[in-house]
Amino acid sequence: MKVAEQRSILGIGLLAAYADGERSEREHEQLDRAIAGLEFPSASDKDEILAKVKFESAGIGTFLPGLESEESRSLAYQVAVCVCNADGATSEAENCFLQELGSHLGLDAQASKSLLAQAEVIGGAVVDAKPGQPASNMSAAELDKLILDAAILNGALELLPETLATLVIVPLQMKLVRRIGSSYGFNAQDTVIKDFMATAGVGLAAQVLEQAGRKLLGGLLGSIGGSILGGVGRQAASSGMAFASTYAVGQLARRYYAANRELSTDLLRSTFAQMRDDARGLSSTHLSSMRAMAERLRTTDLTSLVRSQ
Repeated sequence: MKVAEQRSILGIGLLAAYADGERSEREHEQLDRAIAGLEFPSASDKDEILAKVKFESAGIGTFLPGLESEESRSLAYQVAVCVCNADGATSEAENCFLQELGSHLGLDAQASKSLLAQAEVIGGAVVDAKPGQPASNMSAAELDKLILDAAILNGALELLPETLATLVIVPLQMKLVRRIGSSYGFNAQDTVIKDFMATAGVGLAAQVLEQAGRKLLGGLLGSIGGSILGGVGRQAASSGMAFASTYAVGQLARRYYAANRELSTDLLRSTFAQMRDDARGLSSTHLSSMRAMAERLRTTDLTSLVRSQ
């Protein structure tokens, strides 16, 4: 895929992140970090994309010229759908953006509708909490296994060529937090869990955009029918980040609920950042497990995967 196509797809993904018009300063910071953390072919590309979206009132038309192939146009729409659904069902403003985008890209209406329906199932899968569910009272070893298994699963999802696989990571992380909270006697609803993750610095839309960007720049997105893994380096850049963020989210939730949910915002954010950095090193130990899991997931229906976890 050409560099111009990569830049255009990421630009549209960033437009999607701002589509609801309700981004807080904290969310702006998270999106800035997501783009800043990507390794572009040119160091100036990331700053140019951010500037166009944030300060030059760029629209969809700004990035259309770079999308020369049908594959790149389809991929741009898929990334936008994933970003818009990162925190659950799309808002009216996000739906309008996606409709306009699909029209500009000249995509098949039925195919686009089907993709959006799948994304809404995945993004909204966290709303099935059962208030009053008994606490699991898991042992320390069981909690460790729960968190590690979730991290390996999400790392494996990043190896799949399907764009929607990236979207699955967020609801699975939220379900992990819910299960850990339940073991301590708390039964938080999805809005509370989203706030916990946002407070810790885990931006939902930013995370989806960052993971999609890593897969895109690493050459993994859009390779449907091809090899899951093109090399260990690509895996370290994509699945390693998914593994690290999931592992850190789980361990942070464990400390948070053990402390009766009384950790300060600063402590939550600093602890999550440190845990994520530590987990990046740990991910290399589990590369083979992620690759084996990815092979098993190749024929898995993503919506069923989210519902079953």
